[in-house]
Amino acid sequence: MSAVTTESLKSELEVFDIPCRDDSTVDKLVELCICHRMNAYDIVLEWVAFSTTKNLTLSVDTLEQFEHEVLNRKMKSKQSFKRDEPYNRTRDIHSIQDLIKEEEEEENLLDSYCTPAKSSQKRPLTTPEHPQSKRSVALLASPGLLLSPASFSPSVTPSQNYSQRGGKGEVVATFGSAQGTRWVGRKTPGTGIQLEQLEGPEYTLRSTYKYMFQRLRDVRNVLSEKIEELGEGLRSHFNIEEFASASLPAQDSVTVLGQICCDSNGKLNSQSVLLEEGPEHGGQCVAVDLSELREYSLFPGQVVVMEGMNTTGKKLMASKLYQGSPLPIHSPEVKMEPDEEPLNVLVACGPYTPSDSLTFDPLLDLINVIARDRPDVCILLGPFVDAKHQQIEKAQVTETFEAIFTRCIESIIDGTKSVGCRLVFAPSQRDIHHNFIYPQPPFTLPTLGKDQAQRVTLVPDPCTLVIDGVTFGLTSTDILFHMVAEEISCGSGSDRFSRILKHMLIQKSYYPLYPPAEEVNMDYERFQSFGQMSVTPDILLVPSEMRYFIKDVIGCVCVNPGRLTKGQVGGTYGRLLIQQSQSTEGGKRCTPCLAAQVVKI
Repeated sequence: MSAVTTESLKSELEVFDIPCRDDSTVDKLVELCICHRMNAYDIVLEWVAFSTTKNLTLSVDTLEQFEHEVLNRKMKSKQSFKRDEPYNRTRDIHSIQDLIKEEEEEENLLDSYCTPAKSSQKRPLTTPEHPQSKRSVALLASPGLLLSPASFSPSVTPSQNYSQRGGKGEVVATFGSAQGTRWVGRKTPGTGIQLEQLEGPEYTLRSTYKYMFQRLRDVRNVLSEKIEELGEGLRSHFNIEEFASASLPAQDSVTVLGQICCDSNGKLNSQSVLLEEGPEHGGQCVAVDLSELREYSLFPGQVVVMEGMNTTGKKLMASKLYQGSPLPIHSPEVKMEPDEEPLNVLVACGPYTPSDSLTFDPLLDLINVIARDRPDVCILLGPFVDAKHQQIEKAQVTETFEAIFTRCIESIIDGTKSVGCRLVFAPSQRDIHHNFIYPQPPFTLPTLGKDQAQRVTLVPDPCTLVIDGVTFGLTSTDILFHMVAEEISCGSGSDRFSRILKHMLIQKSYYPLYPPAEEVNMDYERFQSFGQMSVTPDILLVPSEMRYFIKDVIGCVCVNPGRLTKGQVGGTYGRLLIQQSQSTEGGKRCTPCLAAQVVKI
């Protein structure tokens, strides 16, 4: 199929005299053509058939509705037909060979997406003409070709793509006065640094807990309390007298409080927005018409206050949207000395191996960076033993996952012993050896010696740290990736990442999305206790599959350092220079983050 261009789409639209007002609509059409493998002629015909029956004009919103109601259904029907069709007709020897080849390709494709439970059941297809290679048999059977993270065995085949990567040490994102900055720690890294969790040990998730026992009533109570608490903050911030019921007919404009949700199991769009009230007003769901709002940014689970009219009791015509304000910044009790040196903090997020090899070459390179730059604090987030790694999915590891993890952590601790920096380890739901529940309890290292235990801090996901008076909020769960897929907006001037980060700070939560993504197993009672922000952090660490960045969002420096490896090639890590803020500029608080960079490994 030839590539679809905007010119070809515009010419097809002109044939049917369909006006196209802006380029974003044509870009959306091009995106639909690519995603659904259609040419310009076919997609315009489908649109004409769809729009004439519903009397719709061409826009981005109507195209999303078109994709949801027409294109997605067609794709599902094609997939089911393709699954059934090959086995319902007589084949000769040539067509059988083609079928085997197609199934092998499907197996290879599915292997890159499937879960360990599925892939461990699979075995490669073999025939007398195409036997399984001796090399693949050796990979499955020979323990000598498996990883030993402590020794980084040279018998493991290293990743060629990673070793041949370019741009080593290249700075790809900067913040603050990074130019001319010496990225080295203090003379004695790690000594005299105050590093603790903000809430204190009695209010922090410190050990594993029983999960999978929550009742729907308990989940409902947690969500209701969230609506009430955030609603009270919105009411006092905007001086609102009281909230009315959104489900009762009213001829005058009313102010209502509720949580955004979708009218179906599909993706939220401007036509499917519902407002779910709290129990105080009956807990009803009311459809919302957003056509009168000039700008908005909404996602499922967002608590908002809307002003509008509902003359029939069935649909609220929203005319104004209130989204709240963030919590205050934490004010530390202990003040730093004016002549105190800035603190150098290194941040990295797993996986720490390329996807095609279990050699920890990227981790070894990171340890070399730590030995060279001598940072004061290293914050390392999982996954350390990645559940999505090819060789783990295919059950090609003979050691236990706990043994691999322990040796990996010991290698990091021993490799940085001469530096003496403080180490912070945070788990990930992709760590196959750990409890994949959110909030996630910290790792346990029973074999850690007392002399090294003073350097190591094990924290849960999410958590809020205070390092020498500077507040760090961090979560290894990819909330950015999950919310990008669910958020809808109109007329918002800022970029999507800034909007999502602002939502996190305003909703005062490390994971404000409801319902959560399918891969996130949420325990709502623990989430209410350990997944909320008690203050707005000075620095928010949100590692993600999305592109790395450093942004200042309403006074909070938000950092996505990227992942240390991206598939088979090297990724990025972050480094920050921080110092407790002492002065203000014109009454405005100065950020304690003096400079920050994202660097290629």
